[in-house]
Amino acid sequence: MLLENNQRVKDKVALITGGGSGIGLAIASVMIEAGAKTIITDIQAEPGQRLAKEIGADFFQQDVSNEARWIDVLQQINEKYGRLDILVNNAGISGKALGTDPETTSLEEWQKVQKINSDSVFLGCKNAINTMRNSGGGSIINMSSIASIVATPFITSYGASKAAVRQLTMSVAMHCATSGSKVRCNSVHPGQIKTPMLEKLFLEASNQAGIPVEDMEQNFLGKIPLGEFGEPNDIAYMVLFLASDEAKHITGAQFVVDGGMQLNG
Repeated sequence: MLLENNQRVKDKVALITGGGSGIGLAIASVMIEAGAKTIITDIQAEPGQRLAKEIGADFFQQDVSNEARWIDVLQQINEKYGRLDILVNNAGISGKALGTDPETTSLEEWQKVQKINSDSVFLGCKNAINTMRNSGGGSIINMSSIASIVATPFITSYGASKAAVRQLTMSVAMHCATSGSKVRCNSVHPGQIKTPMLEKLFLEASNQAGIPVEDMEQNFLGKIPLGEFGEPNDIAYMVLFLASDEAKHITGAQFVVDGGMQLNG
C-alpha cells in the first residue's frame, strides 16, 4: 500500500554517508521530508555540520574507510535513537581523470579509490547488520554506478570499485535473507548525475583531451538516450523507495537510474 510521501519512512532512523553534498545531501533531504530521523556523515566537518543544520539532520564527521569510526558512529546512533533502520552507503570519490586506463593507473590510485568506494561499503554493511537486526530489520542501500555494468577503461579504478559494490550487495543480501536478520540490501546505479563530482570529471577530462569543457559535457550528454543529465533527486527518490516498506520484498537487486545509458552497451 502506497503511503503519503511524509509517511513513507516515518520515525525510521536513517544514516547517509557522504551526506554533505550532491547525491548524499539530496537523499538526506528527501528522507527528512518523508519522516525519517536522519543522520549524515561526511569527512568534511564544516560544510557537513552547516548543511545538516539547514535540513534538520544530525551530523558526524566520518572517514568511512576507518572501521573504528564506523563502530563509534553506530554506537552513538544506537545510544541516541536505540535503533538503525536505513543505511545508505553513499560516500565515494571519482579518482583522477588523468592516467587512469588499465596500463597507466598507479597502484596508489587504484588502492585509494578501492578504499573509499569499496572498502567503506564493506565496513558499513559489516558493522551495521547487527544493529539493524536488533532493530527488527531494515534496508541497506549501496551506491554503485552505471560504471559497474559497462566498460570504463578511462576510469579503471572507479569502475572496478563500483563493480565490487554491486557484487558485495548481492552477497550481503543473501547472507541477511538466509540468516533471518530481516535486513534487505540493494544497490543503486546512477548514470551521469549533475553534481560537483561530475563537474570535476568534466573539467579534468576536457583538460586531458584539450577541448572546451562545454564540448566535453556535450560528449557525455550525447550518450544519454533521454537527452538530459540526471539530477540528485532522481537518485534520492529511488533510494527512498528502497528504504520504505513499499520495497519490503526486494533484496539483492540492482536499480539503474541512468536516462537509458545502459542501452548503449
